[in-house]
Amino acid sequence: MPYPTDRDRDRPWVMRTYAGHSSARKSNELYRRNLAKGQTGLSVAFDLPTQTGYDPDHELARGEVGKVGVPVSHIGDMRTLFDGIPLAGANTSMTINATAMWLLSLYVTVAQEQAEAEGTDWHEVVAKLAGTTQNDIIKEYLSRGTYVFPPGPSLRLITDMVAWTVANVPKWNPINICSYHLQEVGATPVQEVAYSMCTAIAVLDAVKNSGQVPQERFGDVVARMSFFVNAGVRFVEEMCKMRAFTDLWDEITRERYGITDPKQRRFRYGVQVNSLGLTEAQPENNVQRIVLEMLAVSLSRKARARAIQLPAWNEALGLPRPWDQQWALRMQQVLAYETDLLEYEDIFDGSPVIQAKVDEIIAGAKAEIDRVQAMGGAVVAVENGYMKTQMVSSLADHRRRIEAGEEVIVGVNRFESTEPSPLQAGGVKAIETIDPVAEREAVSAIGQWRGERDASAVADALNSLRDTAKSDVNLMDATLACARAGVTTGEWSAALREVFGEYRAPTGVAGVSASGEAGAALGEVRDQVKATGEELGERLRMLVGKPGLDGHSNGAEQIAVRARDTGFEVVYQGIRLTADQIVAAAVQEGVHVVGLSILSGSHLEAVPAVVEGLKAAGAGDIPVVVGGIVPPEDAKVLMESGVARVFTPKDYEMTQIMAEIVVVIREANGLVSA
Repeated sequence: MPYPTDRDRDRPWVMRTYAGHSSARKSNELYRRNLAKGQTGLSVAFDLPTQTGYDPDHELARGEVGKVGVPVSHIGDMRTLFDGIPLAGANTSMTINATAMWLLSLYVTVAQEQAEAEGTDWHEVVAKLAGTTQNDIIKEYLSRGTYVFPPGPSLRLITDMVAWTVANVPKWNPINICSYHLQEVGATPVQEVAYSMCTAIAVLDAVKNSGQVPQERFGDVVARMSFFVNAGVRFVEEMCKMRAFTDLWDEITRERYGITDPKQRRFRYGVQVNSLGLTEAQPENNVQRIVLEMLAVSLSRKARARAIQLPAWNEALGLPRPWDQQWALRMQQVLAYETDLLEYEDIFDGSPVIQAKVDEIIAGAKAEIDRVQAMGGAVVAVENGYMKTQMVSSLADHRRRIEAGEEVIVGVNRFESTEPSPLQAGGVKAIETIDPVAEREAVSAIGQWRGERDASAVADALNSLRDTAKSDVNLMDATLACARAGVTTGEWSAALREVFGEYRAPTGVAGVSASGEAGAALGEVRDQVKATGEELGERLRMLVGKPGLDGHSNGAEQIAVRARDTGFEVVYQGIRLTADQIVAAAVQEGVHVVGLSILSGSHLEAVPAVVEGLKAAGAGDIPVVVGGIVPPEDAKVLMESGVARVFTPKDYEMTQIMAEIVVVIREANGLVSA
């Protein structure tokens, strides 16, 4: 995007809506409708099996297929997803990390096929491809949880992609360094800036050290680095954060990497504003939150986002409908086309107040960057748990301030009285629901795909992939060959799992406590936990489990921290567990309650599997409680299936949740109420 320096009106940013669900066909229909409404870019949401490298018929994919995004299992699905959408003229953002190389290969292959069908040179078409693969695996270990491989091999996949795209797809951003998810799990503005820059340094150093890019072209590598950030409702501070990002990136790329071209040093970022900051209580208030958060990344011209996607007002309730997404798009269009925002130079230049805040964030970020670099860089700070512990601690402090009323959330901890919302009058129809038949169809389709392809070609392609992974040869060509042969997402990932192994990141829970929480309420619950344990003759034990593929672990981590601080012995094994693994741990540890955390919408499949598993193991007397984004109708179904309690985002007082869990344990053990 050009950045005019005269009084000409600036060009609007790329406008996207994060979208995709059910199937490639239904998502394609959604994309076409959104483009017809004036959306200028696509933002593809992939489902969790696709993100974590599983086919729809894998055990861990149960209940997750098509829920939080579109399932793409092979080249056939990618063809369907972009049917009728010429990729040479598209601007596509793909939220994909561990399997980014695979999805990019499918995308490039479809672009080649489109060119060949039109009789044009596919090399020219591929050279025009514009967009982004998110591909920031560092933040996956810290927040989102859709990692697969250990840090070293993951960084190799990123390095190979960067080197290949710079040479072959020069307009493509091979990575979005993602501070977005860091904020969602508690990062302060200083941490958000610092840890993003540490990730960028790790990637640039790895590419440089690989020797795959000539020194004279390293500026092209820096120029294709892009960022994906978050913007909270403290929009003045957030705007200052973006100016700090811009200044610090310019300094690092100039001084550390010797980039002399100012255009190559430009901080290029897209944004989605804070989704986890949206509230279930009085959700209509989310509209003004979203608008204010959008201002944070658009007001300052020198630090303005060049791509924006906004969540819908009802995302704390469930999956938004097309109309809800349209409303979010219209917010952007009103700001860009009706206001005079794009007609002026930066309106904050020269403000001492703004500059002081920017300088404060930069100073704090530099100190934290130095701390991480002294450890050995971002990868080491992931492996030793430092960055994860810092963010779990920050989020614990943030939640403490909300519970204490020090931070006001309108409609949640203040101004709670409300009229019934006409926006929710439709009940379950007020959100999008995914027909369970979508998963059955995907499972059937993957079986049919495997039966119709050339099995010999698939085997040869996978063998070549394994051999390449064992060498230091760039993996992109071998991956492209797999895409053309009809290899599936699960098969590509499984082949690399054989070579690279898998990884379980530190949870960050062990070193954190809810500091400042020793108030009357917490003390009372501690007494209840202790007294109940004495009546049962042992310390109360709670298992916190994350079934399925949902990697949003911050809720589970905060529950684990608060449970431990109230006196529970806590068993928390991290993310991505099968129902059988959770049941086995509950039985082996002899826990008094199982708490399941799910944000992906798979609760109606994953939770009953655990409840039935406990019964089958002779442990049906262990109560199960659930936390997550669970619509009221689904909560009733879970309670009828044997779940003792369901907690949703409106239940923000975690100490009160602990008190309720003590009641659940007493009820399950026939104890008189305390």
